[in-house]
Amino acid sequence: MSSSPDTPGAAGTGDGPGPPPGGQADPPGHAAPPVCPRHPDRVSYVRCQRCERPTCPQCQRPAAVGIHCVDCVRADPAVRARTVVGAVHGGGRPLLTQALLVVLAVVYVLQLVVPGVTSTLGFSPVVSQSQPWRFLTAGLVHSPSFPFHLLLNGVALWVVGRELEPVLGRARLGAVLGVSTLASSVGVLWLTSPQSPAWAGLTVGASGAVFGLLGAGVVLDARRGAPFGRQLAVLGVLAVAGFLLPGISWQGHVGGLVGGLASAAVLLLAPRARRQAWQVAGLALVVLGLVGLVLLRWALVPDGLLF
Repeated sequence: MSSSPDTPGAAGTGDGPGPPPGGQADPPGHAAPPVCPRHPDRVSYVRCQRCERPTCPQCQRPAAVGIHCVDCVRADPAVRARTVVGAVHGGGRPLLTQALLVVLAVVYVLQLVVPGVTSTLGFSPVVSQSQPWRFLTAGLVHSPSFPFHLLLNGVALWVVGRELEPVLGRARLGAVLGVSTLASSVGVLWLTSPQSPAWAGLTVGASGAVFGLLGAGVVLDARRGAPFGRQLAVLGVLAVAGFLLPGISWQGHVGGLVGGLASAAVLLLAPRARRQAWQVAGLALVVLGLVGLVLLRWALVPDGLLF
């Protein structure tokens, strides 16, 4: 997902758009299309509610009434501009993303020094009914014999999380992470054959949550009008690698991606009136749907293959 960098140097200082580059006025009878003061190469017919200057999608900050430009938001802290999902824009450092990385590192150290941590927290379909906590805890553990597993997922979470956290806010980002992790395990449960050796194997890692964040980022960027080709390319490469390389759970990647897409759709489609309540209710319905899929899968598994 692309962040919305606020590059200085092109903003005007007056209340209206300044003259075109070079200081030449338009010829009589010719009205030049309005352009964003920060990005003069972008035509924009959307104007800031406060200064009435044109503002492109990258510089727009949704507010309680209309759209504000990034300069007005910076100039007046009382303007509580909000993102496309209702989070207050500019929420500071990505603290939740940083905290999650610390948790993953601490858990990895515990895996190395405390016997049984990996086998207790990793997800395995065969014991999913008797030990349901594994649906979520699988995203906290990684392969203890392969440090690059944690490094790769940690870097991916940092890159994606620090871009999404200002857009979603910490609470919504945490919800997307949780739903994506749950959906990742549900994907493993449904897409693994009970007759295969993988049914009793362990699935570990935060890659399902990473796929969920990537999917959510594509949806959010599409809604904001920001470019998302890079995210689609990353998704494509990771998806192909999941199918071709041994030892990678493509089932978890598929589940996490679906969870992220569903979460982003719920956050975006919630009505503006009482938006937060609608978002909580929508995410709760997504979780209930995943729980229903788990119960259905358990009912379809032959006797003796669940413990």
